[in-house]
Amino acid sequence: MPSLGSTWEHPCEDGGSRELSVPRLRVETPERAGLDPAELRHLVREVHDLTTGERPWAAGAVVVAGRGPVIAVQEAAGWAVRWSAYDPETDAGVELLPAARVPATVDTPFDVASLTKLFTAVAAVQQLERGTLGIDARVGAYLPDFHGAAAHGITVRQLLTHTSGLRPELPLYDCPDDAARLDLLRAEAPTSAPGAYRYSDLNLLLLQQVLERTTGRPLDVLVRDGITRPLGMTATDFGPCPGAAATEDQRRPWAKADRGMLRGVVHDENAWALGGVAGHAGLFSTGRDLAIFCRALLAGGAYGPARILGPDFVDLLLAPPGLGFLVDQPWFMGELAGQGAAGHTGFTGTSLVLDRATDTFLVLLANTVHPRRRPGDSAPRAAAATRLARAVHTIAG
Repeated sequence: MPSLGSTWEHPCEDGGSRELSVPRLRVETPERAGLDPAELRHLVREVHDLTTGERPWAAGAVVVAGRGPVIAVQEAAGWAVRWSAYDPETDAGVELLPAARVPATVDTPFDVASLTKLFTAVAAVQQLERGTLGIDARVGAYLPDFHGAAAHGITVRQLLTHTSGLRPELPLYDCPDDAARLDLLRAEAPTSAPGAYRYSDLNLLLLQQVLERTTGRPLDVLVRDGITRPLGMTATDFGPCPGAAATEDQRRPWAKADRGMLRGVVHDENAWALGGVAGHAGLFSTGRDLAIFCRALLAGGAYGPARILGPDFVDLLLAPPGLGFLVDQPWFMGELAGQGAAGHTGFTGTSLVLDRATDTFLVLLANTVHPRRRPGDSAPRAAAATRLARAVHTIAG
């Protein structure tokens, strides 16, 4: 079984401390990762199957999975770009000629959609660690002009745990300008009693406002300087991202805006209306980069010589019910759920799961909304996570 590669502080003679480096990810065999190769072969085959046929689950997909510092699976399937448009009369995509299609590769960036929320959450917990933000502080203390949140005493914790009572979203994409969008957010009050779980993009949009107000820096800079740059996640950033996998032929009535076939610009209509940088959506990334993100959290907040969070604050982030992260959700974590696995999904077809109990991680990137959005189906995400869970249990058993 591989070393967990945990980082720790080593006392120095001068009374200070020096932090020992965490092993970086490396590609090895499943056996070197302590994983059953037969289960991982099934995982790879099933991901390929998701991209085949006239109406596949996704046009293209990338899966990266591993344990400890080892990447045991790194596979691409299908197409980053397969269709030029969606034809509502035939309810099918308009196929590009074979020479014009773009195959998915392990280096293809995807619009990760709501996986962005995890980075916003980490940025917030970094401010908790620095003492510039209070977990149970009221949003109104930082944003007194956001009258709806202030009047109801919404807290930072409630934003991070989706217990603020705010509705799922607002039609910011229909506002005439940025001032009108900001006015909507300022006025928005809970529509249900705070305390109960109710998933809402508005929570992370308000958290973005809190972070930008308290630090004086925009969210994209906070994410880049505090997370992706130190970890060496060079393929992760807010758009535009010209080489990304295509998403949707976005038109009304199935979408909320008329934008045509999208590639390299954010899919989420509200994030688009906000200029592409939003607390709930907007990031583009690759499977390898997201594996680094998982590895850093599994190793207590460090990767290589860099540390983005202390271990206690990683615990705060990932312990049930999770701050930004969803914890033990079988509907997309499959059999990895149950011992404190944490992660999230994205509307475009993405998911990420990390399990501290087994030191495993799974990243599944896909463009299920290409050429147009369909009713959500997370069964393939859960099935992939179950394959990884069984790969661990088979060896452990």
